[in-house]
Amino acid sequence: MTARAADRARYDRATAQLDAPLALVDLDAFDANADDLVRRAGGKPVRVASKSVRCRALLERTLAREGFAGIMSFTLAESLWLARSGFDDVLLAYPSADRAAYAELAADPKLAAAVTVMVDDPAQLDLIDAARAGGGEVVRVCLELDTSLKLFGGRVRVGARRSPLHSPAQVAELARAVARRPGFRVVGIMAYEGHVAGVGDAVAGRPLRSRAVRLMQAAARRELAERRAAVVRAVREVVPDLEFVNGGGTGSVQHTAAEDAVTEIAAGSGLYVPRLFDNYTSFSARPSALFALPVVRRPGVGVVTVLGGGYPASGAPGADRLPVPYLPEGLRYDGQEGAGEVQTPLLGSPADDLLIGDKVWFRHAKAGELCERFDALHLVEGDAVTATVPTYRGEGHTFL
Repeated sequence: MTARAADRARYDRATAQLDAPLALVDLDAFDANADDLVRRAGGKPVRVASKSVRCRALLERTLAREGFAGIMSFTLAESLWLARSGFDDVLLAYPSADRAAYAELAADPKLAAAVTVMVDDPAQLDLIDAARAGGGEVVRVCLELDTSLKLFGGRVRVGARRSPLHSPAQVAELARAVARRPGFRVVGIMAYEGHVAGVGDAVAGRPLRSRAVRLMQAAARRELAERRAAVVRAVREVVPDLEFVNGGGTGSVQHTAAEDAVTEIAAGSGLYVPRLFDNYTSFSARPSALFALPVVRRPGVGVVTVLGGGYPASGAPGADRLPVPYLPEGLRYDGQEGAGEVQTPLLGSPADDLLIGDKVWFRHAKAGELCERFDALHLVEGDAVTATVPTYRGEGHTFL
């Protein structure tokens, strides 16, 4: 029996009394993945990205482990909710235009001490001030550096379009603007190198593309390490007591951690290990988060139909944004139908061994987006469900 077949047998036994659709997290794999992130961080704390987890119980489990410290959140409303739930170090990774949430933040000493907001433009400071509604608490601010690699005089750009702040001078100037402004304090710098951390460099069947990605990433890491160090020096001249410099992501943990200028690493997808993280030379890990759909039809030889399945991930549309049939091994989508809104036909010889009511296990393309489809995660240890915990959705929250 292969390791994957053994996992399927465990998951089927653990959920035998549960009807699909359902989602589970294999805690043995989850904990092993957490340990691997800490190992790769080389002694620097790992800030867990909540968008990749979207489950309070698993955020708490992660932060209880040695080597993890703090949360990187994705909306301001989520940040305030987490702070009220007892998380005392929440870094909002994206600028917000949520005026009501800013008013709450500026009026509450506990929230203002726990939450740091992201800024890359003075206009965002104007919005926060206009939203204060009399709240006088000092707002903790993190400045985001654009990590993109610019080639040929800027005519070619590699990397996500995020912050407009690219040079040390630009970041330092915004730091000075914040320092001059009452009610704000710069406490950190963030730089997420998505073109390194979020792009696989060993794509099966595409050796030339994979080599090109590795060459690009090596050049990007060198350029960013030098620029990030210069940015930190420039900002420390304005803010000597800077608390943190955050960088990295699941795919670049050990590379980013090696930079002296970086004080902490951000990661989250490496806990669940969705399919987009299969194609990396820098690490390998065990998928821990899966969802099951029930077989409801057997249309013919080599075909079964499961209920649901159309759960595409965000990003540029493509086959890699679809969940992948994982267990039993050997199933594939019908090219004319793909993953359907209400039903999904699956092809392959394993279909002939599946009965009505059997479970087919899938892996989502991205990590936390799975939790937008399910109210609960069944936590599996060995071949038993030992707990069932709510996702954000199960707690009545869909923040974005």
